[in-house]
Amino acid sequence: MTGRDGYAHKMSSNGARAASQAVQVPRPAPQHDGARRPVTIARIAEETGLSTATVSKVLNGKPDVSPRTRKLVQDILLSSGYRKRGSGDAPPLIDVVFNDFDSPWAIEIVRGAAAAAQAHGLTVAFTALSEGDERRVWFDHITSRGTRGIILLLSQLSERQRGELAVRGLPIVVIDPTAEPGPEVSSVGATNWAGGLAATKYLVDMGHRQIGIITGPPELLCSRARLDGYRAALERAGLSVNDQLVRPGDFRVKAGYEQAKVLFNLRKRPTAIFAGSDLSALGVLRAAREAGLRVPEDLSVVGFDDIPLAAWITPALTTVRQPLTEMAAVAVRTLLEGAEGGEPPRRRVELATDLIVRESTAPPGATSPVVPEEPL
Repeated sequence: MTGRDGYAHKMSSNGARAASQAVQVPRPAPQHDGARRPVTIARIAEETGLSTATVSKVLNGKPDVSPRTRKLVQDILLSSGYRKRGSGDAPPLIDVVFNDFDSPWAIEIVRGAAAAAQAHGLTVAFTALSEGDERRVWFDHITSRGTRGIILLLSQLSERQRGELAVRGLPIVVIDPTAEPGPEVSSVGATNWAGGLAATKYLVDMGHRQIGIITGPPELLCSRARLDGYRAALERAGLSVNDQLVRPGDFRVKAGYEQAKVLFNLRKRPTAIFAGSDLSALGVLRAAREAGLRVPEDLSVVGFDDIPLAAWITPALTTVRQPLTEMAAVAVRTLLEGAEGGEPPRRRVELATDLIVRESTAPPGATSPVVPEEPL
């Protein structure tokens, strides 16, 4: 996606560098006494020897503050338990931050978030982070211009970053968190374990016994859950898990292609492959064609996600549908519940997955597939 689309917003790491500020040298962090004085900007300014304007600049992410001063104020804001009061001038805007936009999965999330925000009279700013971006940059940019809250996709916040957002009164919701988000953070995902179980059980029930899997990144909760569902289905059927059939991937086409070739070179190759994503499954289909394997007669393939392309490729892909647009909509609604000055609800939502059977699966050695185009 490009800036012309009105969706993607890519921050430059040079765009929000803090300029050095020639103000009085700040005092060391204050030693708090036992008195229960209210924590205010004025009090923090008084105890640090800074102006209230400087403290306010740090709180609102303005760039013209020296790094030393910024760190001092942020440390005190976090340790004092300061919380910014809600204000009526918050812009009609929410932010969605991706690691990248380079997948049809992300496009479905964009559609769901934009539609849900529009229903509430809001617009959405989408930010894609590359590995070279300074994570400080998007924090400061978003908070300086204002937002109702932030939705994160496959991005993990540090404890300090979560604290800084709480200080500024900004609610956050994580979609498909990379790790356990903690009880203080709301998250939205899909029933990945159940989806992995259903895909593998379907293949087992068709008669497959040599079932390979190409996983996603091991640091992602969703990837580990799908693998655990695969293992559970085999164990329930009384089948052992052959580690040679478990191949590492990254949810992308190239990894699916390369790992499928590894599986095809085994002395006893799999008769079916469960790919951790539809993109990975596309790579499997390419590798199968090059190896002279017919799908589904010689090899059954199941994906995960049900991106729009899955129904249009040949053969049409059997896959596990996760409700991507609905996940985004639920994240928006959850975010807005906590964006009006009160404490946001802390919840973990998992939306149901469905197995969609199409043309890429059949019993081993079958001459033609059985294709009910409906969830099982």
